[in-house]
Amino acid sequence: MKSPTTEERRIAALREYAIMDTTPEEGFDDISRLTSYICETPIALITLLDLNRQWFKSHIGLEGTETPIEHAFCAHAIRQEKVFIVPDAMEDPRFAQNPLVTSAPNIRFYAGAPLVTPQGVPLGTLCAIDRVPRNFTEEQKEALQALARQVMAMLELRRTVKALDTALAEKRTAETEVETLRDLLPMCAWCRKIRDDEYLWHGLEEYFIQHSNTRFSHGICPECAKGFRKEIQEKTVRVEHR
Repeated sequence: MKSPTTEERRIAALREYAIMDTTPEEGFDDISRLTSYICETPIALITLLDLNRQWFKSHIGLEGTETPIEHAFCAHAIRQEKVFIVPDAMEDPRFAQNPLVTSAPNIRFYAGAPLVTPQGVPLGTLCAIDRVPRNFTEEQKEALQALARQVMAMLELRRTVKALDTALAEKRTAETEVETLRDLLPMCAWCRKIRDDEYLWHGLEEYFIQHSNTRFSHGICPECAKGFRKEIQEKTVRVEHR
């Protein structure tokens, strides 16, 4: 059987994390703000890549929430094990004609740390972007990698919480179904006795007295009264004709 490609594994992992197109979350935005501050760049993004686009889970200093994947610097960064750096995009033949370089947002500097799952699948990047060429210190590289690990830790926690919520919902559904089954009393179709959990049969009145606060008063319904009178009349006629 053919092994899945890295791209196929990434798409499958993104489905498991259920993160694409979700609403902004303060925790992710805080990491983007911290990235912008540490890296001294006006733009910081948390990006995730599916088949056709680069989507921003968090974006500081940049409008919009996605770009085509063919324009994404991050599509190159996720192929690296460490921080991917482009000091000056206009001087790099891979990016010099990129619409994100030649027009808004006019990217010149890029640094991206891959977001890698515990299974080794790259999902996207935590990246810092500037509109002017610049250098990047070793301390900034290390900080960017550390923050990228924190993003992955948050994604893992988010997935775990979602799985727990699903499991709890399923447990509650199962408990409701069990309670419903308990409410279905096995009753003999002939004599109307009820079977308990120990497979003993009890009269209807006896069972409810033992298992609930129900108490009975006795009377006779109109239909039964009618039948009873008819039975008495028939017996009376038979006696009279003896």
